[in-house]
Amino acid sequence: MIRRPILALDSSTAVGSVAVGGEEGVYAEVIQSVAGSHSASLLPAVEQVMRSAGLRPRDLAAVVVGEGPGSFTGLRIAGATAKGMLRGLDIPLYAYSGLLATAASAWSHEGPVWALFDARRRDVFAACYRFAQGVQVLMPPEAISLDLLLERARGGDGAVPLFVGEGASLHREELERETGGRVGPAHLAQPRAAALLWLAVTVPEMGRVEDPARWEPEYLRASGAERIAAARAERGG
Repeated sequence: MIRRPILALDSSTAVGSVAVGGEEGVYAEVIQSVAGSHSASLLPAVEQVMRSAGLRPRDLAAVVVGEGPGSFTGLRIAGATAKGMLRGLDIPLYAYSGLLATAASAWSHEGPVWALFDARRRDVFAACYRFAQGVQVLMPPEAISLDLLLERARGGDGAVPLFVGEGASLHREELERETGGRVGPAHLAQPRAAALLWLAVTVPEMGRVEDPARWEPEYLRASGAERIAAARAERGG
């Protein structure tokens, strides 16, 4: 059990967040609409939450970060910031999927919780969890088509599924019509640093990074630039 304060960072989407807290709950959290300016906003947000909580860097027991999927740039910035802090403080790193962090905000739902991020062209980044007893992974994060996700969600155990995340909001009508489930409210559409704190306190073994120096975010698929380059190379071949 982690008993001293933990710093949480998430910059995987256009809405970034930083929080500090522990077993007692969240001491302070900053949520910002950053839209591409993670590099300029992340460290000031860290300073703000630490100051609001009356903490100094050496008071921290760990850093927890959202490991993806999401913005390639945002994930790299959060990862680099976390690693830099670890080197100076000699504390452990924890990392959890942004899909799990999004789903964890709906931990009180008794059935399966599907977290969806938009991956363009009827593709989604998706994962499914249940929180009745700890955290149970029903489907680990992957990039799949919406049609395949609908097929899997219809084949559940009869419990009503809840869909969260901006990908769920985008496909609300089809998800509810085809699965009999419901899409969560707008405040569950983004991963939250506060949810990362809850995960680090509740299931630390799921997120402990054994070798922070070698750790990299989980992008789940190549970047747009990499996919374009691969397509050009294939056509050229």
